[in-house]
Amino acid sequence: MEEDLELVRDEGLGSKSKLDRYFKISERGSDVKTELFAGLTTFMTMAYILAVIPGTLSKTGIPFSGAFAATALSSAIATSLAALFNFPFGLGPSLGMNAFFVFSVVLGQGHSWQYALTAVAISGVCLLILTVTRVREKLFDVIPFNIKMAMIAGIGLFIALIGLVSGGIVVAGQGTVVTLGNLKDPRAVLTLVGVFLTGSLMYKNIKGSMFWGIIGTAIIGFFMGVTKLPTSWQVIPDLKSTVFQFVGMNEILTPNMALVVFTFLFVAIFDTVGTLIGLGGKANLLDENDNLPGVTKACLCDSIGTIMAGFLGTSLVGTFVESASGIAEGGKTGLTALTTSILFVIALFLSPLFIMIPASATAPVLIIVGLLMVTAIKAINFDDITEGIPAFLTIILMPLTYSIADGIVIGILSYVALKVLTGKFKDVTKVMAVLAILFVVKIMFI
Repeated sequence: MEEDLELVRDEGLGSKSKLDRYFKISERGSDVKTELFAGLTTFMTMAYILAVIPGTLSKTGIPFSGAFAATALSSAIATSLAALFNFPFGLGPSLGMNAFFVFSVVLGQGHSWQYALTAVAISGVCLLILTVTRVREKLFDVIPFNIKMAMIAGIGLFIALIGLVSGGIVVAGQGTVVTLGNLKDPRAVLTLVGVFLTGSLMYKNIKGSMFWGIIGTAIIGFFMGVTKLPTSWQVIPDLKSTVFQFVGMNEILTPNMALVVFTFLFVAIFDTVGTLIGLGGKANLLDENDNLPGVTKACLCDSIGTIMAGFLGTSLVGTFVESASGIAEGGKTGLTALTTSILFVIALFLSPLFIMIPASATAPVLIIVGLLMVTAIKAINFDDITEGIPAFLTIILMPLTYSIADGIVIGILSYVALKVLTGKFKDVTKVMAVLAILFVVKIMFI
């Protein structure tokens, strides 16, 4: 009997050892419990897309039920790929691309939602080709160190702004771009309470402090009338209305389709560049040259995810900056992503349970993560004005334009311009010069 028990213990350890070896959990200085908490935290900060994305897509006529299932499944598939390649990243349909899909392509230009889904699928195939041919990888390699650090800091400010806005602390102003929200509003009060609660838990080194901060803030929200109990439980949504809803070749082979696909590609590529550098830096995954090892595999995740999004019925998939919340919780391996992916699948059965978590409960985590990421600014060389100005513009424009891609565009343009004007031609690689020219063309003509 004792021999049998010893055998069971050995097999258990062997099983754990396989998990550890595959995800390199110990090697990256983490443990299973930390990775699980990190995955939960990432999911909690991403779960809002399950309500926002389908709700916005439904304005085009896409059935909410199908869009919900497509959003959850495409997120689960893309995030599971990140887990397979051992990245602690969560992926899902991008809010920016979702807005372009709805308000520009369909409502603005008058195309059908089937047309927009076709453009999403084509964009995914193009992203896959650019990834397999390593074109996207080259973009990571040529971006200068100070710009990379600026991306991390800029994304930190961007994440913090998202948290401040979703929590009602910052709102659109009258006569000003933004202003302080109504601090008497229960949403804003709950957000501040959440910041204090989560910050206190982090100071005391409580395991899973960000996750518990979300849960604790949501519970407090019940007593403030912000957190609402679900009124019904939703079964698996019907995908039949949105799967493989494409237009014919007569609409595909047109200049307008090419323009829509190009816009999707441009934003997707440079959003991903900035996000992966930012998240990779925060997770200590960058190498000695500040590049992300296996970046091509990371890009495969959003490429395949976007193809699936087009097939299933939602907008382009990208790596979410909210993944930084799980990374800040200690997530360093694919087990974090696997946890997040499984939760997206479970959400198909228990969607109201996850959607009921109010924005004011997740906003505090985003604000604190912004603080943790903006510390990358200390590594930037501001003494050299040709490095400092591009870095500063990259940092400040990401939150102010609400776009990671726009911050990168202006940062690279200013970098090339200043280096050329000051005679530092050697600092400008051929790829950087080509990018600058392409950015100018886009700004002027597209």
